[in-house]
Amino acid sequence: MLQSPMWSQLARLKSHILFNGSRTIMSVKNLGPMGTYLDEVSEEIKLLQDSSNHWICKGRRSVAVAATLLQQNKIIAVPTDTIYGLVGLVSSNSSIQKLYEIKNRSDEKPLSISVSSVNNIGHYGVVDHLSRNLITKILPGPYTLILKRTQALNPAFNPNHDTVGIRVPNFKFINCISEVVGPLALTSANTSNEPSCLYAREFEHLWPKLGAIFHDTQRVGHSFQKFRKGSTIVDLSEPNYYKIVRPGIGLKGLIISLESNGLKRQID
Repeated sequence: MLQSPMWSQLARLKSHILFNGSRTIMSVKNLGPMGTYLDEVSEEIKLLQDSSNHWICKGRRSVAVAATLLQQNKIIAVPTDTIYGLVGLVSSNSSIQKLYEIKNRSDEKPLSISVSSVNNIGHYGVVDHLSRNLITKILPGPYTLILKRTQALNPAFNPNHDTVGIRVPNFKFINCISEVVGPLALTSANTSNEPSCLYAREFEHLWPKLGAIFHDTQRVGHSFQKFRKGSTIVDLSEPNYYKIVRPGIGLKGLIISLESNGLKRQID
């Protein structure tokens, strides 16, 4: 399958970030334009960190900024296909802890992860009992799939849970970020038990605690109130059954897709 120039650049950037300093498989020069952005944004971040941590979700430079900050164990705010999210690295124990502290969230409540494509789901969640046609029909999209977790996940991530919620948002910017740095720990951009946020100004009180806030200019001046209820969370961890944990966007279409694939609904 042919890849777009954007994704090819991201693949090379991912290799540079993951192996830089310990096992370099290619130099920054070989990253092409994305390598140049990676070099430049580190200096830009230093210059701007005292005056502004706001960026626009647009192009490779913005992806490089987000990736660099995440590698520095910062927490950033990014839009998704539903509500705004706070993200950190799943692989970073420090980032995980920061997410809980920023939200004032109980450590008994698990976080979800966001991966770049459907192809990555099976690395972190058990999907042997699900048809690929079903998964590709509902994702990317506004759904969180609860699956049995695999050993590939950081043991410090949701340590008391044998399942994990996995998202593949239908939003290119966040998917490009996770393509570069790996799975993202994802939670809503709000203080725990407060309403979810569609616009960055709605969680302005959290800005000082964040490494960056990324803005989606497509949302400016438009109403997306229907997205405020967030993703529909569905438990698919048990073969042949599904359980709606939280109704959200696209619930009716999800149920049709699940039941047309022979899954039966579990109700408490």
